[in-house]
Amino acid sequence: MPKVKVDGQEIEVPEGATVLQACELAGKEIPRFCYHERLSIAGNCRMCLVEVKPGPPKPQASCALPATDGQEIRTDSEMVKTAREGVMEFLLINHPLDCPICDQGGECDLQDQSVAYGRGATRYEENKRAVTEKYMGPLIKTVMTRCIHCTRCVRFSEEIAGVDEIGAVGRGEDMQITTYLEQAAEHELSANVIDLCPVGALTSRPYAFEARPWELKKTLSIDVSDAVGANIRLDSRGREVMRALPRVNDAVNEEWLSDKGRYMVDGLSKRRLDKVFVRKKGGFEPSSWDEAFKAIAKAKPGKSIAAIAGDMVDCETMFAAKALLRACGSNLIEGRQTGMDYDVSNLAAVNFNSTFEGLEHAKAILIVGSHIRWEAPLVNVRIRKAVKRGAKVFVVGPEWETTYPAEFLGTDFAVLNDLPGHISDAFKDADRSAVIVGGGALKGAHGKAMALASQWGADFNVLHFSAARMGGLMLGFAQKGGMADIVKAKPKVVISLGADEMDFEPFADALKVYIGHHGDKGAHAADIILPAASYAEKDGTYVNTEGRVQFAEKAVFAPGDAREDWTILRALADALKVDVGFNSFAALQSAMIKEVPALGEEGLADLGALPKADAQAKAEGTMSAYPIKDFYLTNPIARASAVMQRCSDELLHGVELAEAAE
Repeated sequence: MPKVKVDGQEIEVPEGATVLQACELAGKEIPRFCYHERLSIAGNCRMCLVEVKPGPPKPQASCALPATDGQEIRTDSEMVKTAREGVMEFLLINHPLDCPICDQGGECDLQDQSVAYGRGATRYEENKRAVTEKYMGPLIKTVMTRCIHCTRCVRFSEEIAGVDEIGAVGRGEDMQITTYLEQAAEHELSANVIDLCPVGALTSRPYAFEARPWELKKTLSIDVSDAVGANIRLDSRGREVMRALPRVNDAVNEEWLSDKGRYMVDGLSKRRLDKVFVRKKGGFEPSSWDEAFKAIAKAKPGKSIAAIAGDMVDCETMFAAKALLRACGSNLIEGRQTGMDYDVSNLAAVNFNSTFEGLEHAKAILIVGSHIRWEAPLVNVRIRKAVKRGAKVFVVGPEWETTYPAEFLGTDFAVLNDLPGHISDAFKDADRSAVIVGGGALKGAHGKAMALASQWGADFNVLHFSAARMGGLMLGFAQKGGMADIVKAKPKVVISLGADEMDFEPFADALKVYIGHHGDKGAHAADIILPAASYAEKDGTYVNTEGRVQFAEKAVFAPGDAREDWTILRALADALKVDVGFNSFAALQSAMIKEVPALGEEGLADLGALPKADAQAKAEGTMSAYPIKDFYLTNPIARASAVMQRCSDELLHGVELAEAAE
């Protein structure tokens, strides 16, 4: 390991580290605009200048200079100070004095670094350069006169998202960053360029002029728009969630977030259920909690009561429902609301066992029945990293636009029974490989995919697309025959815990009680609506598709008469005259952890070893379409979101939105 001196302090740095990284290891802060640890090195902003000996007697860009043995680095000399002041002066030459009206104000790298490293005045007296605005879609607002050409957005689109949508045209002072033919940026991770932009050139269009960062309360939470469990921060003011931003977690989402997880939060305040409703004479009428509970008790369900969990429910809610049904003498609980049915006797067989980080090191990847770009955009990012390291990707299912070279093998799962020789060779030659089975292939190809993984020594993975799925399976929230078993039992009362994708028709004769937060499909089909809290309005435990237990905190209070789900179920227990064994959230959580100890510890849960694969298993059936039809409208919060509706119309369906004057 090379030894270098930074401002007189000798340190050892890893082989291949840059001078900038060496300075950071020594605890020195180096200003930068273009450098980002997850992107390639551009070396074009020149803000990270340092003095290095041996070397030319001039400041050098530390981000692009390798650290070598015996270097003496100065970060605080007069030469460095003057050079940084000069660079900052050049960067500010054409930058408008927009700070009071700029959405980046208070979170701007240019503001912070101009105060710390800039001069107190400018010597520039010429006309300033101006750039026309670019249209980058419904999510990204541009003020390109502010752009300092750091090219972070260009490198993110090419290297991380894998979609070459943003680039630079022109040279010198005529250079401009723009999208191809000024079209909208259409990929599922496009808004991450807003976080990357160190100035106010790219800001959030839906959040424009809404709030300043110092006005907001910041709460640590978990994204429930898919099963990745991205770590997010909810920024709220009063009782409204203003925005969601990604948190850094290298094991889960690195520091990225899908556009849906980021922008569906405006749906939290629209189409909300904030009153109790009871269906009378074919229509809904506002009611009281007492009247609603009496109506449920009047149905005298006894053991004939079922509970179906939706896709965004926390573990505590599912455990409370399970405790209620157990006290009633029923075990009719199910979380796979769309009717999926697969063996859940071994949780490792339905888990993402590679882990997201481990997937990056696979040299061969077989994807069966999963549109990963829509089902888990952040897992697609990991596959791109694996491909950059030389991985080969094969896909069984309808074709979709991958962001890496991939060979599609057709829509018939039977192809797995007799794979072409070059595919088997690719897996046998790989020191690490992975098989990924999507929700749409669990019925026809699960057993065969597991047998292939066992034969090749590959990691076997199931990629779910519901935030509640793995938590529900750990809690035993599943029937052996899936929803079909619940339908056969003909329960008198069906409790829907935010289950909006299920088919309510088979339960026409049952009393349907909807406990949820949005007036979506489930509420329309219900007989009694009990308003509940969304994921932003309660503490809760979530388990992602790789079996990682994570905890989300309450950001705001639920609107109107809405209550946290567990309190509704606790009150319902009193109405049904049964004892569930908890009176507080802490008692509920303790009981849950006692039953499933893994839910009490954040991090990857130990789900045991994979079962022995059936070598004789055969894959059958074809896949005509993937389960997710519209990336932006997969859940009730997203469907209530005006931003998500606009994204769906404009980016997926090509609808041109008319302006007000038209």
